[in-house]
Amino acid sequence: MTPPTNAPSTTSANVARRLTEMAGARPEAVALAEPARYDGSGKRQYRQFTFRELDEDSDRIARGLREMGAPRGVRLALLVRPGVDFVSLVFGLLKAGAVAILIDPGMGRRRLIRCLEEVEPEGFVAIPPVHAIRALLGRRFARSRFHVTVGRRWFWGGTTLEAFRRQPRRGTELADVAADDPAAIIFTTGSTGPPKGVLFTHGNFDHQVTEIRDRFGIEPGEIDVPGFPLFGLFNCAMGVTAVIPDMDPTRPARVDPAKIVEAVRDWRPTQMFGSPAMWNRVGRYCQENEIRLASVRRVLSSGAPVPAQVLARMKACIHPAGDVHTPYGATEALPVASIAASEVLAETAARTEQGAGVCVGRRFPGIQWRVIRIVDGPVPSIDRAETLPSGEIGELIVHGPVVTRAYFNRPEANALAKIAADGADVWHRMGDAGYLDGEDRFWFCGRVAHRVLAAEGPMYTVPCEAIFNRHEAVFRSALVGAGPAGAQRPVIVVEPHAGRMPRGAAGREALCRELLALGRASPLTERIETVLLHESFPVDIRHNAKIFREKLAVWAAARLASR
Repeated sequence: MTPPTNAPSTTSANVARRLTEMAGARPEAVALAEPARYDGSGKRQYRQFTFRELDEDSDRIARGLREMGAPRGVRLALLVRPGVDFVSLVFGLLKAGAVAILIDPGMGRRRLIRCLEEVEPEGFVAIPPVHAIRALLGRRFARSRFHVTVGRRWFWGGTTLEAFRRQPRRGTELADVAADDPAAIIFTTGSTGPPKGVLFTHGNFDHQVTEIRDRFGIEPGEIDVPGFPLFGLFNCAMGVTAVIPDMDPTRPARVDPAKIVEAVRDWRPTQMFGSPAMWNRVGRYCQENEIRLASVRRVLSSGAPVPAQVLARMKACIHPAGDVHTPYGATEALPVASIAASEVLAETAARTEQGAGVCVGRRFPGIQWRVIRIVDGPVPSIDRAETLPSGEIGELIVHGPVVTRAYFNRPEANALAKIAADGADVWHRMGDAGYLDGEDRFWFCGRVAHRVLAAEGPMYTVPCEAIFNRHEAVFRSALVGAGPAGAQRPVIVVEPHAGRMPRGAAGREALCRELLALGRASPLTERIETVLLHESFPVDIRHNAKIFREKLAVWAAARLASR
């Protein structure tokens, strides 16, 4: 056999080498399983790939890209449905040295197109409807010339994923890249502004795998049910079987919990990953139906603070020795810290309820962090940042190998979010307000951009909202400001639990009076004199858990103006 022309180097920092290593160590173990049809007896069937098959399939994809002329560093928009094809394509792009552009389709067509225009893709690897739109908007994507259709190709040219798969494998394909070479552009959710493309390097991804594996003690041979597609990639890199659940990952708050339970019963996973909105539904379902997920010893949840009652329900339905972990971070820096439900329920939840903020735990070993005085504008260098003592609220900044250095094609965003350190190194501004305690744990008090700048001083969302969340009718609340900065009127907007919204004016007024009484009893919220009730909060597209307070502020201002 002729040796491959793109043979791997022992010094390559290409993160896709981890899949090749796992294929060598566990070739016939199942790497990926995705739900298919039910058989005649009603049992779910699964499409499966072993680690060897996934490695070889991604080799064919990498070779196909190289043979169609796609150069190393080419930016390719990847827009396919979650599952086996998605994971194999990501590894194929990494092996080819391409830069995968990953955008959450749940953000809507207009925002998605704007994001794509910003990063100027040089090709699309996508399902037919995306190619059809791309062809119709050809002028907007003038640089795009490498096209791969996942499915049936029509009039738009290029090749297909199936054509890649039909070609013989020539051996391992692994572009010899450096740790600082770009690997992907992943867009933020845009919860506090327009979505931004975060530039990831192979080194960022490689360190993410190591930090997550070591912190949680994840071992090859484990089985995970990931409710977020990108976590399936981490699974394969760690030798863990990923069972893709039957759900729409862009709508975790609408997940059918019976489908999650089905996957657990079919595969007996040791781990599950999902957003707080997903676990809220699954935990309630298990509690109401007395279901125990006995094989599960580790539940991971990220994307927003997880309410204590959600942690308690999930912890009660998994293995008695298991725990629920809530990793903290952002698209630009993940993982940063983590805390377990056992610690939350035993200690920090009671303080959260009194307005202390949400404790997100202790930092990962590779992370350095500081809380600095809040500045509404750029901080040009780390020596210009004023570090605050423990217990004082400021903005969290982080530094380490999982911290990305830049947004793609966004110099103004880089100036606001990055603080120059030595050489080309940076600290990332998390945009989160909070403080460090005496045990070096970070207590999250809300987004810096969401603080209410009242005449008497700033008010932070999470501590204030906790006071109102204690009311039994309240599902969640949001503090917003009405008026100009420095003289804002604090307003609390409340979303009652399903079925608990009073229908008559008298009932709504009574609930508002009860909430105001709660607020007056705390020094954190005694200044709040306005409560508004809202049927359903606008939330982020990725986790369905982060509240779009900017939209609520506009809504509240309109309501107040109409009174």
